[in-house]
Amino acid sequence: MNYTPEQISQIVLKVIKEVETPDILGLSTEKKIELARNPNTSQETLAILATDKDCYVRCWVANNPNTSQETLAILATDKVWSVRWRVAENQNTLEETLAILATDEDSGVRYWVARNPNTSQESLAILATDKNYGVRCGVAHNPNTSQELLGILATDEESYVRCGVVLNPNYKKQTLELTSVQYNALKKLIESGQDEVLKGILRHL
Repeated sequence: MNYTPEQISQIVLKVIKEVETPDILGLSTEKKIELARNPNTSQETLAILATDKDCYVRCWVANNPNTSQETLAILATDKVWSVRWRVAENQNTLEETLAILATDEDSGVRYWVARNPNTSQESLAILATDKNYGVRCGVAHNPNTSQELLGILATDEESYVRCGVVLNPNYKKQTLELTSVQYNALKKLIESGQDEVLKGILRHL
């Protein structure tokens, strides 16, 4: 069979592409995980690994600091919660993607959204009212949580959340101003509970 110059060129380009880009998904699971974990793995390779059927491979891609924001946005819709969890934890994840994950059905995913420094104030405000106190605790610990939200969380019924407020750098900088109502409510909660850490700092309020 005789080939035209154009056909020969296309064949050559196809062969070169196959040589330069091996069948990544055909590698062993161990090798794929090794690639997915490596921060030096290219974004193109990570994008391919993000489609792997093994959720452990996808988890490592979601955790990789070099994974592109576009790939993270895709993984944010993964059916496996542990993959979405890593996306929420990844500090390269866009604010828009985190806003979607802020309403995730899994509380662990919402917790990491609450802790992510890229999470918007709007999403933090939603998470500050979450039914799961662990999520609210995440908001209390987030260094980007506003003074207003910290004031609200300072009177949370759960001591872990209130402790999170105390440990927040915004609080430690003494930039948090409580209203008299918030102060009295916090004082009452502290005195009626077992919050030894909070009792120790009460004199600084």
